[in-house]
Amino acid sequence: MKITKDDIKKYLPHREPFLFIDEVVDIDINNEIHARKYIAKDEYFLEGHFPDNPIFPGVIIIEALGQASGILGFLTMGKTPEEGSIYVLAGVDKVRFRKRVRPGDTIDIYSKVLGEKRGIWKFDCRAELNDELVCSAIILCADRKAK
Repeated sequence: MKITKDDIKKYLPHREPFLFIDEVVDIDINNEIHARKYIAKDEYFLEGHFPDNPIFPGVIIIEALGQASGILGFLTMGKTPEEGSIYVLAGVDKVRFRKRVRPGDTIDIYSKVLGEKRGIWKFDCRAELNDELVCSAIILCADRKAK
């Protein structure tokens, strides 16, 4: 099942400039998701990270992994943020960065459900650039009531 950017906004409370998933290529609800982030040359943070040598920040790659996991979690639970649920990043473990991401690149983002306990979901995540590992992490997300 492919999901467009407009549909992504149904499953994430994030909005520009803090929405880091551009499309969902495929999703197997209850199991895994494949999403993409297109790195534009004019991303606001690239101006300072780093001048004359722009590199897509690792912390934003982690955020993109969390957002992909959030989409998978919301669809798996059959919930949306509009229903008063918020899916927050609760933890990040075993993070490794392997390759730099630059303006004009497209990263493929993968997240797989490892389990859920008391509203805390655990995901095995990775980001790839041209089939090469960029980043891997275990992401924890918590399903909570919004305000």
